[in-house]
Amino acid sequence: MRTAVDEVVDICRDLLRIDTTNTGDLATSAGERLAAEYVAAQLSEVGVDAELHESAPGRANLVARIPGSDPTRPALLVHGHLDVVPAEASEWSVHPFSGELRDGFLWGRGAIDMKDFDAMVLAVVREWQRTGVRPPRDIVLAFTADEEAGGEYGAHFLVDNHRDLLDGCTEAIGEVGGFSYTVSSDLRLYLVETAEKGINWLRLHAKGRPGHGSMVHDDNAVTALAEAVARVGRHRFPIVVTPTVRAFLEEIGDVLGIEIDPDDPELAISKLGPIANLIGATIRNTANPTRLAAGYKDNVIPSRASATIDCRTLPGQAELFLEQLREVIGPDLEIEHVTRQPALETTFDGALVDAMADALRAEDPGARPVPYMLSGGTDAKAFNRLGIRCFGFAPLRLPADLNFSALFHGIDERVPVEGLQFGVRVLDRFLRNA
Repeated sequence: MRTAVDEVVDICRDLLRIDTTNTGDLATSAGERLAAEYVAAQLSEVGVDAELHESAPGRANLVARIPGSDPTRPALLVHGHLDVVPAEASEWSVHPFSGELRDGFLWGRGAIDMKDFDAMVLAVVREWQRTGVRPPRDIVLAFTADEEAGGEYGAHFLVDNHRDLLDGCTEAIGEVGGFSYTVSSDLRLYLVETAEKGINWLRLHAKGRPGHGSMVHDDNAVTALAEAVARVGRHRFPIVVTPTVRAFLEEIGDVLGIEIDPDDPELAISKLGPIANLIGATIRNTANPTRLAAGYKDNVIPSRASATIDCRTLPGQAELFLEQLREVIGPDLEIEHVTRQPALETTFDGALVDAMADALRAEDPGARPVPYMLSGGTDAKAFNRLGIRCFGFAPLRLPADLNFSALFHGIDERVPVEGLQFGVRVLDRFLRNA
């Protein structure tokens, strides 16, 4: 009989070969239905019924419930998204939807974000169903659409329209947590996400007087916008250390034997190697220009110019951040809110955290779980609306020299096969005791 460890690579490879590109536009996104149908078939084969709900044509979400042995206990939500960000094939060493196995890695768009975790969950559940294992409490599985564009057609759709499928869930695990950071040959920190920054995607609009491109023109919307965008792109907001980040820095200082000033931690963070960028983005609010739009003809000065700004805010900082941003861009530009979702933060304690730590240490005696904040956002923002306490826990043991954070939305995204198999073993232990 094949075990979860045997199956997980094949399942992950199958998922990687299904193009679920999410461009943020219904007209050009590939849609998640084929992947959702694949997941449903994998579950059905071992006797698990799943409900599939489309929020729009092709934008499919799947929910299933695994009954636990103690119906008096609240349920645990295990969620993973099926969509991926776009990939330009010409930039990759392999085709991004090939699911190629090379050099001990499984390559493809979504390998770590987050079809690896989807595959782990499926592999564990399939083995349980074949061997008669029952978890201690109900486990609700949710495979969602549209996470990469804010979750309107995915997790938020489920919360708004099918929240009965999530009845009884009080805690949840999802992506971007439980991965290792090597300190030494016998010590690895495993970063468990207990907080994530808020999302505020903005559009700035500048207005001016239209005219002919050959004339002297002092009221140019493009110029006004460009100057504001340049100020935003170069600005560094003040350092704010939240409880989660402070706890992480204390752990880092302890294991590395260095003194870290929690009010000025940038020098210490710069020494963290592959995770420096990930942690460095969690000590301040950020605003990054991502898109520009203006004009319709080369020799016409337009009356309006627009820019998209990707803003990420720390817990409790959203309103203050907008005041600070307004000071940077000036009074004359209009601010439009495109997507706005709150930051999340919970404490690193309780029986669920204990179960995570025990499972990690059982598979890696050198494991030391620590809390951290994710600089991005996940579907936890939707599920938290139901009062569900959310964690990022998709366990992976990584090679010490792998720049893990650079692979998210990056070129040549890949997951180590041994790490994937390690994750299955940890997830199995964790869910049996969660």
